[in-house]
Amino acid sequence: MPTSHFLQLNEIVELIVYTNPLRILDVGVGFGKYGFLSREFLELWGEEENYCNWKRLIDGVEAFPKYITPVHNFIYNNIFIGDALKIIPQLNTEYDLVLLIDVIEHLTFEEGIELIKNCLKIGRNLIISTPKKVWERPESFGNPYEAHKFRWLKKHFSQFEKKFFVPNPYSLICYIGDDAPRVRKMLIKRKIGQSFPLLKKALLFFKKIFNNKKEVS
Repeated sequence: MPTSHFLQLNEIVELIVYTNPLRILDVGVGFGKYGFLSREFLELWGEEENYCNWKRLIDGVEAFPKYITPVHNFIYNNIFIGDALKIIPQLNTEYDLVLLIDVIEHLTFEEGIELIKNCLKIGRNLIISTPKKVWERPESFGNPYEAHKFRWLKKHFSQFEKKFFVPNPYSLICYIGDDAPRVRKMLIKRKIGQSFPLLKKALLFFKKIFNNKKEVS
């Protein structure tokens, strides 16, 4: 299907926002949901008041041209039509973030590893999401690329460094890249503040006292 379940939206959008990329490549755009959300939360939540005066580059790759609508043409700067395994090695742009959302389960293990490596050659960071439960499914919407081929587990990402996994009951979400330590730290900080609001206030209080002492000395 040209879509993915909504119970991973919070985690993925949070990773995108914390990465704060200027150049994004969305591989397997489907309905265009993550291009749309990236454009909204990276552009419209900023200080720019000129609606549609886009400052960021959002490109996409889609193997099935019938999925493309006028919405895609409004959101994406460029959409490359064809097999990602063939297209990505030909791209010259260096991206800050590449999205592989519900894509690699449609590939064999060997193809998936090849695609991940190719994405990391042109992208500083990569967000991968794939269902924890993969069932046999033939093509849908007349799209042969929709067939499921492999169920991915954490161990299958062992060869990649600078990575972390984001908990989700339905999806295996993996962040790989140069900004992984920084983004993971931001996630932990947000979770601590959300789970222990009083502890956060206490830490800020003692930090302020410590800084005041440094200024006095």
